[in-house]
This record gives sequence, structure tokens and C-alpha cells, in this order.
Amino acid sequence: MKKNKLLLISGAFALLASVPAMAEDLIIGLATAQTGGLAPYDQPNLAGLQMKIDEINAAGGIAGKFPIQTIIKDTRSDSAQTALVAQELVDAGAQLIITPCDADPSIAAGMITQSAGIPAISFCATTPTLPLAVGNYMFSNYPADNVQAAMLAAHAVESGYTTAYILTSPDSAYTLKLPQYFGEAFTAKGGTLLGEGTFSMGQQDFGAEVTKLAAMDPKPDVIMTSAYEPDFPAFVRQLRGAGVTTPILGSDGIDSPTTFGLGDLVEGVVFSTAGHATAGSPLEAFNVKWTEKTGAAPDTIYIANGYDLGLIIEAAVTAADSLDPAAIRDGIANLENLQGVTGPITYKGTIGMPLRSVSLVRIKAGDRELVAQGQPDPADIPAP
Repeated sequence: MKKNKLLLISGAFALLASVPAMAEDLIIGLATAQTGGLAPYDQPNLAGLQMKIDEINAAGGIAGKFPIQTIIKDTRSDSAQTALVAQELVDAGAQLIITPCDADPSIAAGMITQSAGIPAISFCATTPTLPLAVGNYMFSNYPADNVQAAMLAAHAVESGYTTAYILTSPDSAYTLKLPQYFGEAFTAKGGTLLGEGTFSMGQQDFGAEVTKLAAMDPKPDVIMTSAYEPDFPAFVRQLRGAGVTTPILGSDGIDSPTTFGLGDLVEGVVFSTAGHATAGSPLEAFNVKWTEKTGAAPDTIYIANGYDLGLIIEAAVTAADSLDPAAIRDGIANLENLQGVTGPITYKGTIGMPLRSVSLVRIKAGDRELVAQGQPDPADIPAP
């Protein structure tokens, strides 16, 4: 059976040749968005993961005996296509499958992998109910929405904000639930929601919402949304263009070069993310290594997040000492305090969403300024 092998060249993945899989190769299927709205998130993750895979293979494979081969297929950021791709990867013999950075396509893929008894991990889907929607073979690799929301709510209260407005979209679990989790955590701490607006993903027309916000009296102390590209840039441009200067809280989806390219429009925006490179931290060391290898500093946390996924896979297969998918699943489920470059990662005792720290970052003069880092009090985290 032939498997596709890819090489990372100048940040892009080029198909080289079909090579036969060895008996002891770990075959990882990647159902990822190379095109469409999720590509700005899946592709940096894929780049970081590929770096770790290259390091593992250069050392003779996982535990020195399990080289990794990858089969990479484009989901086109579409849930139906993701399901088709997942089935193709299962049929091709994948023992582990990576799914996109969103719950909806990950659930579509997970329905295939769960019935096949093959573990699946989303690059960075954050919906806390993702594993519950699929089953015990489904995992994610990012701090959950309700955890991020609790951190953002605590920051809002500590900043003296007493009122808030949330902007949601029903088009995805991420854009709907994360702001609602924020509202729940914020009101539990004594804050007041002045309203909830909605938008359609991809519309890039926020005229009605901006008009409403401009006319509010009193205006909210802060606006919270989990809109991401291309919606977040469009919203910020239109909001600031209307003269509304209300502070904005965002989530991990805006940790991208596009956001930072907005300049003064996003000055002061605080968002949640999976890590921030403090002095002497593993993430700082990783960023140096990435820069030395590629010639450019990492421009998003998703690169390190993908590298961490490689560490998770390595640790799980090492613990399993087997390429049996069920054993790999058990290996992931029992990981505890694995030191990732973004911080410790634990799956043991969870339902498939990892325990990971959250960083709150403020955009300041085009750079990232750390606001807070850690995990919220479990009592402050809204139920999934």
C-alpha cells in the first residue's frame, strides 16, 4: 500500500512521492483545511506538527522504533468534505486521525473514526462538548471555550467593567457558545449583560450591530465576541469607523497576522490564547528554534500548538508501546502533566478536552503584552 509523504518547504507542504509504509510505521491521517476559512488555523498547526514529526523521524521514530508517515487531505473547511476525507483516511489504514480547528467538521469526522475505533484529535477545536458529541475516541488539543470564557470574565471584572455586550453567531458552536459562556461567567461575578447581538459568518456587514452599539446609552463597558477571520477585522473596522471606542475582548481565533495587521484599530484588544512566551519558558525556546529553522519568528500560537500535538502523540504511543489504535487512545486518555512548549497538558480524568493553561494577551503597539496566565478557578467555569 502506498502512502503519501510530505515535506515542509518554505512554509508550504509539497507532495514528493508515494512510498511504501513499513510494518512498524505509525500512519497519521490529517483531515485538515488547506483552503477555506479554517486554513489560517489548520495550516500553522500543521507546520508545527510537521516540525515535531521531522524531529521524531530523525531520531528513528517514536521510542526509536515507530517512524511516522502522514497522509494529508484537504477538507476545504467544509464539514461534509471532512467526513468524506475521514473515511478515505480510515480506508487508507490511518491509526490516528487529526481533525480541523473547529468542532463542526471535527464531529463530522469523529462519527467516522469513532465507529472505526480509531482515535481522533482536533488541532484546536475548543467546544467543550466535542468529545461528548462523538465518543471516547475523540479528543481536542486546546483550552476549551468555557475555560477561556472564565479567564476573560475574571479579567473583565478585575478591569472594573460592570456591563458587557456579547456578539454571537449561531453559524458555529465556537462563535455562539464562547461569548455566551463569557456572559454566564461575567454575570456570576456580578456583571450585567446589556445585550446580545448576532451576525452571520462571512457576511462582513456589521452595519446593524454597529448602529445599535453606537446608539446605546449607556454604552457597555466592554464588548466580547469570538468572531474571527474574516468577520472580526470587518467588525472592528466598522465599529471604530463609527466612533465607538468601547474596549473589546476576543478569543483565540484572532491570534493571527491579519489581526495584528489592523494596527491602531486593534490597539488594546485583549484575547485569550493557548500560550505566551515568557522569559526562560519552553515556548520562548521553541520560538527561537522555529526562527532558526525557518528564518522567521512564529506569528501565531498555533504553530507551537501543532508542535505540542506532536509531543502528545509521541508520549501516547510511547506509553502504549504499540500502534494499535485502541492502545493509542488509552495512551492519550491517560496522559498527565505532559510538558508541552505552551505549558503542561493533562487528559487523565477529563472527557477528552485537555487541562491546559490559558494566556490573556493585550495587543500593544503591534505586539503581544501578557495580561494573565493560568487556569481559572474550577468553580468559575460554566458547565459545558
